Order: sequence, then structure tokens, then C-alpha cells
Amino acid sequence: MDRSLWAVLGGTFTLRFSTGLTGSMLAVYLAKLPEHGGPVVAATTLALLHSAFYVSELVLSPLFGVLSDRIGHHRLMLLGPFFGAIAVILTGLTTNLYILGGTRILEGASTAASVPSILGYIALVTAGNEVLRGKAAARFEGATLAGIGVGFVAAPLLFAVLGPIAFFLNAGLYGVSFLIYRFGVEDRQGVERAERRAAANRRRMDLGRYAVLLRSSHVWLLAPTWIAVNASIGLWFSQALFQFSKANPNFPAQTLMRGFSPVQISLAAVVIGVVFGAGLLYWGDRFKRYRRTTIIAFGIAGGAVLAAGGLVVNHADGLPIILPIAAIVAVGAGLFVLAGATPAAVGLLADMSEAFPSDRGAIMGLYSVFLALGQIGGSLVGGYAAEWHGIDGLLIGTALFLAIALIPLARLRDQEHRLAIEHPELAPDPHPTT
Repeated sequence: MDRSLWAVLGGTFTLRFSTGLTGSMLAVYLAKLPEHGGPVVAATTLALLHSAFYVSELVLSPLFGVLSDRIGHHRLMLLGPFFGAIAVILTGLTTNLYILGGTRILEGASTAASVPSILGYIALVTAGNEVLRGKAAARFEGATLAGIGVGFVAAPLLFAVLGPIAFFLNAGLYGVSFLIYRFGVEDRQGVERAERRAAANRRRMDLGRYAVLLRSSHVWLLAPTWIAVNASIGLWFSQALFQFSKANPNFPAQTLMRGFSPVQISLAAVVIGVVFGAGLLYWGDRFKRYRRTTIIAFGIAGGAVLAAGGLVVNHADGLPIILPIAAIVAVGAGLFVLAGATPAAVGLLADMSEAFPSDRGAIMGLYSVFLALGQIGGSLVGGYAAEWHGIDGLLIGTALFLAIALIPLARLRDQEHRLAIEHPELAPDPHPTT
């Protein structure tokens, strides 16, 4: 990968770090909002605020995806940090829940502008290069999740030290992302020429193109799997910090519901991020060996192991010490394998864009649509699941979403085979068992 592509990934990391930092600090802020003069916030209210981000991303991603194809992927990247900076400044200035809902919508607009343009750019520059596509897809997911993860780790400590002032500091981090995109990506001359050709072929911004793209059976089959996988992850992103930050006397038998310090939460998040990041790198380098759907199936199985191990850990009191230790190992192994599902889905979507070379931004914008639908579903279910049965409820919800993800996978696998026939460069090396 050349310097320009690395700059795109670096900007993705800093942008998602800012996004993750805001969302995670907001969860801590809301848990302690009465201390800052605001109302008491329930888990369901948190779920609604978390969902507002993804509703915004869902609605605006198609618009920005098509706009990316019209004016150029690089130009549109610059809007994301701008929207994000405004959102975090407003967040630090208020305890009003309605205004905070508005800031989540602005944050969603930031992601909606950034992700389709970044992924459209990646799909364009990796066209015809299977190895590079695998590496870029994995590193995009790695940069995304590492950024969010580092934000998750830093948020409790940063908010404990600075309070709401930390939101203003985050506005400066959005400025760093802008500078990376502005000065680090512009030297991709071949991509810029391709962008101009694509824009010249499009005399108007036609959102009706999405109707054509969505008629693809590949897309319809990927959608429920990717939505369900994202829901299983979003369930935790929306609730984990909120649930772990304070003890809950309603669930005395659950070990993970007794409240943890910011340092404990941050250390756990570091371990989770390292394991997940290692999984991303490992599976991202396996695109030439395994089919995308094989990696996704492995990931779903890993998620099921994670949920089962989590239930044991959450009820570790009174068990022989060997059982919780084994369960923690199972959780780590499941997380490592689950990580592969995300770059595999991005790679599969990029493969689909080969049939629509002048609509790569629009096709890759579907990543945000599917992710947003999953995160909205996961957030809403997570809120009710947490109130229903605490961490056990979240683990049960995770298992149910992963079971749903399995349903269309066999047919998606058949469509992937047809796609490989149409574009032989996308086919993995022959391995009868995979």
C-alpha cells in the first residue's frame, strides 16, 4: 500500500477515535448527568440517543455515497471531520437530552459523509488486486475498530480528569483528521483522474441509482447477515460502558454487574482491542485462501463461543476456578474469530462494486446503511435486554442476532461463487474444504 492509501487509513483511525471517544464519553456523561445538573437517564433513553447516531448515518449515507461518485471521493472525505467537530462542541455545552440527540445526528452525518467516500476510494484503488483489497479491507476495519476501541479505552479516564471539557479537546482531534485527508491523500493522481471520469459520466446526482443497486440479489443476501452481525456488536457498543460504570443491585448474582473503576474498564477494553485487532489482521490476510462467506461463518461461530463463555464468566461465583479461566480463554478465542466477519463483509461488498465501476461510492455507502440498521437494532434491543436481565440479557441478545446472521449465509455463498465466475480475479485459491 502506498502513502496515500495509508493516509486514508490513518485518517480513518483518528476520525473513528474521535467518534468513539465522543460516544463513550457521552455514555459516562449520561450515567452521571445529575451531577452536572441534568436528569437521571435510563438505559432505554441511552439506547434512543445511541440509535439517533445510526439513524442519521442510515438516512444520509445513500446521499453522500452518490455525491461521492459525482464530486470525487477525496473531496467528500473532508466533510466528515467538520460535522464531527461541531457535534462535540455542542455536546460539551449542554445537559439537555434533546440537544444531545441533535449532536448524535450531527455525529452520524460525520460518519455518513466519511465512510462511503473512504470505502469508494479503497474499492477503486484496489480494483483487480485481490491481495491489496484483502489487506486494505482488513486495515480499514482495523483502523475503524481500533479508533473506536482506543476512544472507548480513553473515554472513562479522560472524562474523569476533564469532565465535559474533554468534548472540546475532541474537536481538535477532528481537526487532525481533516488535515490528514486534506494533505495526505491528494497525491493519488490515478484515482483522482478516475474520479473525474466517473463524475463526468454523471450529469446529475441520481439517488434512483440505489434502486438499481438494491435489485442485486448479492446485496439482498448480504444485507441480513451484515445487519445481524453489526447488531450483535452494536448491542455492546451502546450499553457496555453504561452498564459497567455503576453497580446494579437488581442483578446481585451477575459478577459483571457490580461496577468497575475507569481504570479497570480501560484495561479490559485494551485487552479486547488487542485480541480483536489481531483477529482483523489475521483474517484480512486470508482472502486468497478462504471465501468471504467462509470467514463470515467462522466469525459467527466465534461469536457464539464468546456468548457462551461470557455467561460462565458472569456467573463465576462459587465455580471451580478452572471453569472461569477456561471461559475467559473461550471468550478471547471467540472474539479473535468473530473479528474476521467484518473485513470479509467489506471485501464482499467491494467485490460487488466491480459490477458497478462508476458507482463505487454508492455501493460502498451500503456498508453504512447495513451497519446503521444493525447498530440501531442492536442499540434498541440492548437497552431492553439490559433492563430485562443485565449482562445476561446482552449475551442472550448477542447469540440471537448471530443465529439470525446464519440464515441467509448458504444462499449468499452461492451468489459469491457466481460473482467469482463473473470476475475470476476475485476467486480464492482452490481449497475444497473452504
